[in-house]
Amino acid sequence: MSKTYILVFRGTPLLLQLIFIFFGLPLVGVVFNRFNAAILAFVLNYAAYFAEIYRGAILGIDKGQYEASLVLGMDKKIMYKRIILPQVIKKILSPMSNEIITLIKDTSIVYTIGLNDILRIAQIAQNQQVSLIPLIEVGLVYLILVGIITKVFKTIENKYSYYV
Repeated sequence: MSKTYILVFRGTPLLLQLIFIFFGLPLVGVVFNRFNAAILAFVLNYAAYFAEIYRGAILGIDKGQYEASLVLGMDKKIMYKRIILPQVIKKILSPMSNEIITLIKDTSIVYTIGLNDILRIAQIAQNQQVSLIPLIEVGLVYLILVGIITKVFKTIENKYSYYV
């Protein structure tokens, strides 16, 4: 079941998922307002990507780590908390930061269901002012957001960069 979910949500465009949730589901009686439809589409889509990131990181932990934990008498809960998860976190930081940056930029597609985002507001301002300045300003906002996210993840990566 989870493999099918991941295949569907990673294999179809986020834009299509957003349109399906907002315009398609009401045909079968499931209705969401615009904001909730957008949130649901983003959560379902990015959860599939995050699940694969976590799965890959967990599978990337050497079998010897599990065996050594068991030999030391750790139960599974302690093994995961003290041995496995710190290594998983270290492995997922880079791909997670990339996905979060992509998520921030993907929010601009909510215009398709009539929600305003900063890019749409800038496009309206651009049309009214006949100027590229609003688009440049929005580009700067996105750059600042991405810069902040990058800095936060770099700080976390440095915290986990022991034994490298």
